[in-house]
Amino acid sequence: MKKILNLLGLFACCAVKSQTIEWPNHKKAVIVLTYDDALQSQLDVAVPQLRNAGFKATFFLTSDIDYATIPRWRALAKKGFELANHSLFHPCLSSKDNPVFSDNYTPGRMACEIDVMNNLLFALDGKSVRTYAYPCTETTVGGVDYVDTLRQYNLAKYARIGGDTGAVITDFSHLDFFRVPSMGVDDNTDTADKLIGFVDSVRQRSGMGVIMFHGIGGDYITTSSKAHQELLDHLRKNRDSFWITTFQEAMDYVAQWRALQATLTKQH
Repeated sequence: MKKILNLLGLFACCAVKSQTIEWPNHKKAVIVLTYDDALQSQLDVAVPQLRNAGFKATFFLTSDIDYATIPRWRALAKKGFELANHSLFHPCLSSKDNPVFSDNYTPGRMACEIDVMNNLLFALDGKSVRTYAYPCTETTVGGVDYVDTLRQYNLAKYARIGGDTGAVITDFSHLDFFRVPSMGVDDNTDTADKLIGFVDSVRQRSGMGVIMFHGIGGDYITTSSKAHQELLDHLRKNRDSFWITTFQEAMDYVAQWRALQATLTKQH
C-alpha cells in the first residue's frame, strides 16, 4: 500500500486538471491475469510459465482445494501471487453444466458460503482482505442480485464479473468496484491472437484489462499451453508498456487514484 501511495503522489501535482489515470513507472496499461476454479493444470502449467516470465497473477479458488494442492497454493501465496475467493461450492444456474445449482440459493446463503471460503483462504495465506469472482460470472442467485450483499457484509474488497471480450476498462471514475469486467477466454483457445489483440487494445487506450482463464493445457474451458506462453512472451517483450500485477493490487491503485481525484476536486 505504501508503494501505491508513493506512486500516486508522483502525479498528484498534474492530476488536478485531468481525469486520466497514470500507471506506475510510466507504464501505458495494466494487465491482470486471473485463473478460476483452482484447477490442477493451473498449478502444473500456468504457474511455471508465469514464474519464468516473472509475472504475478490472481487465482480465484473454491473448496476444490485439497490435501495435495493446498501446500502448493500456500507456497504460491508466499511468492506474491494472489489467492482470491470464487465461493465455496461454485453454484450456478441449473441451465449450466455445473454440479451445484444456485436456483434455490438466497443472497444470505451465498454470503455465508463466501464467508466460509474467506476463512479457508485465511488458513492458506494469513490475509484478511479478499477479492472475489462471481461463479459462472452470475451476479444473481435464486433470481436475486447479491452484489449489494457483498458490499453490506464486507465480504470482498473488489469483485470481478466477466465474459466481455471487449472489456477494456478506461472509465475509472465510474468503475463499480464490485462489477469489474473481464475478458473471458474461449474454450479450445489454441493461439494467442485474440489475447494479444486484447492486451494491445488495452495499451492503445491506456486502460486496464482483466483476463479470465480456466484450464491451461488441460481441464476445461481450455487455453493451450502454447497460446498461454505466447501471450506471456508478448507481455514480457513489451514489459516497458505493461504493468502486470494482481487483481487486488491493480484495484487498490485505482481506488487510491480515485480518492486522490476526489480530494483534488474538492480543493479546486
